[in-house]
Amino acid sequence: MRHRVAGRHLSRTGEHRLALRRNMVSSLFEHETISTTQEKAKEVRGFAEKLITLAKKGDLAARRRAIALLNNRAIFVEEDGKMVKKGTVIGKLFSEIAPRYLDRPGGYTRIIKLPKRRLGDGGQLVLLQLVDAGQGTESAAEESK
Repeated sequence: MRHRVAGRHLSRTGEHRLALRRNMVSSLFEHETISTTQEKAKEVRGFAEKLITLAKKGDLAARRRAIALLNNRAIFVEEDGKMVKKGTVIGKLFSEIAPRYLDRPGGYTRIIKLPKRRLGDGGQLVLLQLVDAGQGTESAAEESK
Protein backbone atom coordinates (compact mmCIF):
# COMPACT_ATOMS: atom_id res chain seq x y z
CA MET A 1 0.00 0.00 0.00
CA ARG A 2 1.17 3.54 -0.78
CA HIS A 3 -0.80 5.42 1.85
CA ARG A 4 0.61 8.89 2.53
CA VAL A 5 3.64 8.40 0.31
CA ALA A 6 4.14 11.62 -1.63
CA GLY A 7 6.54 12.49 -4.42
CA ARG A 8 8.10 10.60 -7.29
CA HIS A 9 10.81 8.01 -6.79
CA LEU A 10 12.40 8.63 -10.23
CA SER A 11 14.19 5.24 -9.94
CA ARG A 12 16.66 6.72 -7.44
CA THR A 13 17.52 6.42 -3.79
CA GLY A 14 16.53 9.18 -1.38
CA GLU A 15 20.00 10.72 -1.34
CA HIS A 16 20.20 10.63 -5.13
CA ARG A 17 16.79 12.33 -5.44
CA LEU A 18 17.89 15.06 -3.03
CA ALA A 19 21.11 15.65 -4.97
CA LEU A 20 19.19 15.67 -8.27
CA ARG A 21 16.69 18.22 -6.91
CA ARG A 22 19.44 20.49 -5.56
CA ASN A 23 21.48 20.35 -8.77
CA MET A 24 18.51 20.99 -11.04
CA VAL A 25 17.23 23.93 -8.98
CA SER A 26 20.75 25.41 -8.84
CA SER A 27 20.97 25.13 -12.63
CA LEU A 28 17.51 26.67 -12.98
CA PHE A 29 18.49 29.67 -10.87
CA GLU A 30 21.83 30.00 -12.66
CA HIS A 31 20.55 29.76 -16.25
CA GLU A 32 16.85 30.62 -15.66
CA THR A 33 15.78 27.85 -18.05
CA ILE A 34 16.67 24.16 -18.23
CA SER A 35 15.67 21.25 -20.44
CA THR A 36 14.73 18.03 -18.66
CA THR A 37 12.11 15.29 -18.60
CA GLN A 38 8.54 16.08 -17.63
CA GLU A 39 8.63 13.98 -14.44
CA LYS A 40 11.81 15.61 -13.16
CA ALA A 41 10.48 19.08 -13.99
CA LYS A 42 7.26 18.48 -12.07
CA GLU A 43 9.22 17.22 -9.08
CA VAL A 44 11.67 20.15 -9.10
CA ARG A 45 9.10 22.90 -9.68
CA GLY A 46 7.69 22.85 -6.13
CA PHE A 47 11.13 22.96 -4.52
CA ALA A 48 12.18 25.92 -6.71
CA GLU A 49 9.02 27.86 -5.89
CA LYS A 50 9.47 27.28 -2.15
CA LEU A 51 13.03 28.63 -2.36
CA ILE A 52 11.89 31.74 -4.26
CA THR A 53 9.19 32.37 -1.65
CA LEU A 54 11.83 31.97 1.06
CA ALA A 55 14.15 34.39 -0.76
CA LYS A 56 11.39 37.00 -0.96
CA LYS A 57 11.73 37.42 2.84
CA GLY A 58 15.35 38.46 2.30
CA ASP A 59 16.54 38.27 5.92
CA LEU A 60 19.57 36.46 7.29
CA ALA A 61 17.58 33.50 8.60
CA ALA A 62 16.00 32.97 5.16
CA ARG A 63 19.43 33.13 3.50
CA ARG A 64 20.85 30.55 5.91
CA ARG A 65 17.82 28.30 5.40
CA ALA A 66 18.24 28.54 1.61
CA ILE A 67 21.94 27.65 1.89
CA ALA A 68 21.03 24.63 4.03
CA LEU A 69 18.42 23.45 1.51
CA LEU A 70 20.31 24.19 -1.70
CA ASN A 71 24.04 24.54 -0.93
CA ASN A 72 25.88 27.61 -2.19
CA ARG A 73 27.32 26.70 -5.58
CA ALA A 74 29.57 29.21 -7.33
CA ILE A 75 28.65 30.58 -10.77
CA PHE A 76 31.50 30.63 -13.29
CA VAL A 77 31.51 32.41 -16.65
CA GLU A 78 34.11 32.08 -19.40
CA GLU A 79 35.84 35.37 -20.23
CA ASP A 80 38.85 35.56 -22.55
CA GLY A 81 39.35 31.81 -22.37
CA LYS A 82 39.45 31.76 -18.56
CA MET A 83 36.76 30.76 -16.10
CA VAL A 84 35.87 33.69 -13.84
CA LYS A 85 33.71 33.45 -10.70
CA LYS A 86 30.65 35.71 -11.02
CA GLY A 87 29.01 35.01 -7.66
CA THR A 88 26.93 32.25 -6.14
CA VAL A 89 23.52 30.72 -6.79
CA ILE A 90 22.16 31.92 -3.43
CA GLY A 91 23.46 35.42 -4.11
CA LYS A 92 21.70 35.50 -7.48
CA LEU A 93 18.51 34.09 -5.95
CA PHE A 94 18.35 36.77 -3.25
CA SER A 95 19.65 39.75 -5.28
CA GLU A 96 18.20 39.20 -8.78
CA ILE A 97 15.46 36.56 -8.84
CA ALA A 98 13.47 37.21 -5.65
CA PRO A 99 13.04 41.00 -6.19
CA ARG A 100 11.37 40.26 -9.56
CA TYR A 101 8.56 38.39 -7.83
CA LEU A 102 7.86 40.59 -4.79
CA ASP A 103 4.34 41.45 -5.97
CA ARG A 104 3.60 37.96 -7.32
CA PRO A 105 1.90 35.53 -4.90
CA GLY A 106 3.17 32.34 -6.56
CA GLY A 107 3.62 30.54 -9.86
CA TYR A 108 7.22 31.54 -10.50
CA THR A 109 7.99 28.70 -12.95
CA ARG A 110 6.48 27.35 -16.14
CA ILE A 111 6.78 24.02 -17.93
CA ILE A 112 6.73 24.05 -21.74
CA LYS A 113 6.53 20.72 -23.56
CA LEU A 114 9.01 20.20 -26.38
CA PRO A 115 8.07 18.25 -29.52
CA LYS A 116 11.06 15.91 -29.27
CA ARG A 117 11.59 12.93 -26.99
CA ARG A 118 14.72 11.81 -25.21
CA LEU A 119 16.91 9.36 -27.07
CA GLY A 120 17.08 6.00 -25.35
CA ASP A 121 13.94 5.78 -23.25
CA GLY A 122 11.63 8.13 -25.17
CA GLY A 123 10.91 10.37 -22.18
CA GLN A 124 8.92 13.57 -22.82
CA LEU A 125 11.29 16.55 -22.86
CA VAL A 126 10.20 19.90 -21.43
CA LEU A 127 11.64 23.33 -20.70
CA LEU A 128 11.45 24.44 -17.08
CA GLN A 129 11.68 28.24 -16.96
CA LEU A 130 11.37 31.08 -14.52
CA VAL A 131 8.42 33.27 -15.43
CA ASP A 132 9.29 36.90 -16.21
CA ALA A 133 7.72 39.08 -13.54
CA GLY A 134 6.63 41.82 -15.95
CA GLN A 135 5.20 39.36 -18.49
CA GLY A 136 3.14 37.52 -15.89
CA THR A 137 1.50 40.66 -14.50
CA GLU A 138 0.72 41.99 -17.98
CA SER A 139 -0.99 38.75 -19.04
CA ALA A 140 -2.97 38.68 -15.79
CA ALA A 141 -4.07 42.27 -16.38
CA GLU A 142 -5.17 41.46 -19.94
CA GLU A 143 -7.17 38.42 -18.77
CA SER A 144 -9.00 40.46 -16.11
CA LYS A 145 -10.27 43.00 -18.73
